[in-house]
Amino acid sequence: MSERKVLTKYYPPDFDPSAIKRTPKHLKPSGPKLLTVRLMAPFSMKCLHCGEYIYKGRKFNARKETTDEKYLSIAIYRFYIRCTRCSGEITFKTDPKNMDYICERGAKRNFEPWRENKPDNTHETEEETLDRLEREENEERERLERDKMAELEEKMLESQREMAVADALDEIRTRNARIERSEARGEEVALAHVRDEAEEARRKAEQEDEEAARRAFMTAAGEKVKRLVEDEVEGDKTKEMPPPPSFERVKKPKKQPFSAGLGIKKKQPLV
Repeated sequence: MSERKVLTKYYPPDFDPSAIKRTPKHLKPSGPKLLTVRLMAPFSMKCLHCGEYIYKGRKFNARKETTDEKYLSIAIYRFYIRCTRCSGEITFKTDPKNMDYICERGAKRNFEPWRENKPDNTHETEEETLDRLEREENEERERLERDKMAELEEKMLESQREMAVADALDEIRTRNARIERSEARGEEVALAHVRDEAEEARRKAEQEDEEAARRAFMTAAGEKVKRLVEDEVEGDKTKEMPPPPSFERVKKPKKQPFSAGLGIKKKQPLV
């Protein structure tokens, strides 16, 4: 099996080291250093060499160059890519002002959003720029003040709505409490009336029972019936009183053997 990592090189017999051309360091180009990076197309474009459409998100191996241009101390970078069909060189750079990219050479951008949304301010003077910035700042301040006033009014309306709702709830609670008190008072009156009726009925029943008992123990002449206690006492005297109980121990008769009951006499021992 051959080695995967080659440790030695093969030099043919006719190899001449002096034939290798080397550029001295002082003669090398001293331009901007280009870095190879991997990126995706930041916008849709059309190649001007072959008419190929390159859509946003297409991946490329690009060269990155740092330019001398700056916007508010922000460095601007230039990228070099090649068309996927004709290998024509396409160049675009960053645009910090519009937070986007600018297509420079080799292709044409399909859509530039800042041109649709913002007016072209490339030909205005410095005074016009300052006036425009001041006007935009004033408009922004007025808009913020209007927003604050609208927010304050909305808060006031919301507080008024909350107070109205609280008042309505208090009124409803008061009405419900009044209704509950009146219902409770009516129930108490009804219970007291029922209690009085029951007490009156019980009193009437007791009076009727007493009257019935009185009529039962009255004779036809209106005299009260007496108990005949004397007859009961005389009848008790005629009866003999039983003797008082005795707690003396009674002796039981001696128990005879079973053989005596059968008439068998016990033999006398010989000795």
